[in-house]
Amino acid sequence: MNDDNREASATQAVRVQKFLSQAGFCSRRKAEELIITGKVKVDGQVITELGTKIYPDRQTVVVDNKHINGVRKRTYVLMHKPAGYLTTLHDPFARPTILDILPKNMPRIFPVGRLDMNSEGLLLLTDDGELTKRLLHPSFKVAKTYRCVISPIASNEQLERLRRGIVAAGLGPRKTMPCTIKTIRQTHDRSTVEITLKEGRKRQIRLMFQAVGCEVLRLIRIKMGSLELKDLAAGTFRELTENEVAKLKTEAGL
Repeated sequence: MNDDNREASATQAVRVQKFLSQAGFCSRRKAEELIITGKVKVDGQVITELGTKIYPDRQTVVVDNKHINGVRKRTYVLMHKPAGYLTTLHDPFARPTILDILPKNMPRIFPVGRLDMNSEGLLLLTDDGELTKRLLHPSFKVAKTYRCVISPIASNEQLERLRRGIVAAGLGPRKTMPCTIKTIRQTHDRSTVEITLKEGRKRQIRLMFQAVGCEVLRLIRIKMGSLELKDLAAGTFRELTENEVAKLKTEAGL
């Protein structure tokens, strides 16, 4: 959003819970809890109605004696996570984390989902809590695509089982959602496949292939929604363009 649009949006009446979410104070659901429990004041008056609207440019909002500023600029970063790095901001064992890749003056941002230590590829980081929630929730069906090297070569029957959805050890009693899988290349003992999921359980791809007798030798995420890794080098990052952010928000129903 450019400065003119941001200024225009600030003059419009918005629900208090939306204002608090856009200001980065908390999620919209948490804001509703704060309102209901009488912890939010508008112009010095406690409000408890969820439908209350305010004009951010001329009214003051206070939560637990803390004044909340208006809409702030969000940060959206695309990182190519290398193998060997943890998707966390702190590790008690001092192992390499994605925070080691970011500059010290970067605003506090958080990963949207995780890649395990040995996995690579596209990792989105942001301080936009609402977008994060929607990108991760399977009900919004934002697709993530991964390129995997597996061994031994999976048969058409094995791949079809995965496409339909399976119950796999380590993923709980619920079947995985249907997915798409296509073979990119293969040698005598291994193949490269691309798999697209609309959910994200812990170590899901590795456990899915393990369930049909294959081992994932390499896993790299190459796409999330319309956002693509392309030729971004491992261990580097860049900020998203306004157009990329707008597309992701549209895909997430925002």
